[in-house]
Amino acid sequence: MSFSPSAVRRNWLFCVVLVAGVVLRVITMLGFRGVLWFNDSYDFLRIADDPFPHPLRPSGYGLFLWALKPFHSLALITVLQHAAIIGIAVLGYRMLVRDFEVRRTWAALAVAPVLLDSFQIELEHLLLSDTLFTVTVFGAMLLLAKPGAAGWRRAALVGALLGVAAVTRTVGVPLFLIAVLYLLLRRTRWPVYVALAVTFVMPVAAYATWFKQEHGRYQMTGVDGVFLWGRTAAFADCDRFTPPPDIAKLCPYGAKDDRPSSSHQIWEDNSPLGWSNGGTFDEETNERAQRFALWAIGNQPLDYLRVVSYDFFVRTFSWHRSRYPTVGTEARYHFPTRPTAQKPDLPVYGGGDRRSVVHEYSHGTGRTHIVEPYAGVMRDYQKHVSVPGTVLGVVLLAGAAGIVWRRARARTALFWTSGVTLLAIPPITVDFDYRYMLPALPFACFAAAMAWGRRKPAVPPETEPVTQEPEAQPADA
Repeated sequence: MSFSPSAVRRNWLFCVVLVAGVVLRVITMLGFRGVLWFNDSYDFLRIADDPFPHPLRPSGYGLFLWALKPFHSLALITVLQHAAIIGIAVLGYRMLVRDFEVRRTWAALAVAPVLLDSFQIELEHLLLSDTLFTVTVFGAMLLLAKPGAAGWRRAALVGALLGVAAVTRTVGVPLFLIAVLYLLLRRTRWPVYVALAVTFVMPVAAYATWFKQEHGRYQMTGVDGVFLWGRTAAFADCDRFTPPPDIAKLCPYGAKDDRPSSSHQIWEDNSPLGWSNGGTFDEETNERAQRFALWAIGNQPLDYLRVVSYDFFVRTFSWHRSRYPTVGTEARYHFPTRPTAQKPDLPVYGGGDRRSVVHEYSHGTGRTHIVEPYAGVMRDYQKHVSVPGTVLGVVLLAGAAGIVWRRARARTALFWTSGVTLLAIPPITVDFDYRYMLPALPFACFAAAMAWGRRKPAVPPETEPVTQEPEAQPADA
């Protein structure tokens, strides 16, 4: 998309939204110098300092940070993350208008939440994997949905992006299956499937092999069973159902209604899993946790369904946010009034503590400098501008209605299904968290725009009917 005067006039609404999104991110960088910190941030920096396959979370984002380590700049990370979201929004708008034949107003509205949502902007300023994941997986689906015959080269790039997304966050793995299903609906030729599968499997298999060399088993992480245990810890009732003796010690503490959130029970100091800062879970603990979780689900399937349904339908689509999964975790998604306490002496898995990990990467303390009045502008903005869960739910319903009643194309279903998958998998396998909603937001908006905002096909001008002159008759003899 060019930015000539005529192009700006035609796309004036998008230009307003784009300029606002850029200005908001500049204010954020001026108000919060450096990065905003999350508990996981130090693990990612530890990976970047000396790469290794982390047992608690995939190391894809850590490798991204490792590539930037020579610059020793935390601010550079936030600049790139903000720029990546702006770039994917511009690309998405251009494809909506040019490739997907969506009216310009609808296209601008579709990218507005990504550019203007205050929690999205704050998430980009956090040292977390979500921005990299969003850009790779959304870029892959945009490329896959591009009109025209999907050749093997394009499929190879889509597979590579999905593979990178999978080693960044494991929730990206099911999106590969959605991509395959989309190609089946489009009746694509077999070389395309091969190219997609090969380039997806390459980074995933390479990472699993690397993980085996370090931890002795082919996996992406070593905590799939641990996380599922946390999910069932919300409802597991060892008083009604007696677990097998070898997993009885994993019964969660306290009455069901008084327990902490599912994810928090994993990391509590007195967790039955034996968690400690700087440590991890061995293979036996993960295997026992998985068996306990499957035992609990088998005995209490309705309780499991109730917990998952509440997190998906109520927490996800509520108008107001609650302080879940913990007060401290939810607070990290708000622009702070003072620098976040780093607890610099806490050990980090892989060696060292938080202070040493940050210093090795940035050659500094990593302290966030909060500068007024810019920081105050963003705090006030966040109080008023965001996409409530209820609005996200309405957008998803609009996309679903378009698929059913508008006979929308398969690409609309591609985006809608991807968004729902990103929202549903965390409550099913781990727990609900507000930051897991944001990668699904652009998928939902694009599905609704493609279902309801398509331009009407041009009608050729009417022409006068052509009458043929009567053939000349031969003269009489």
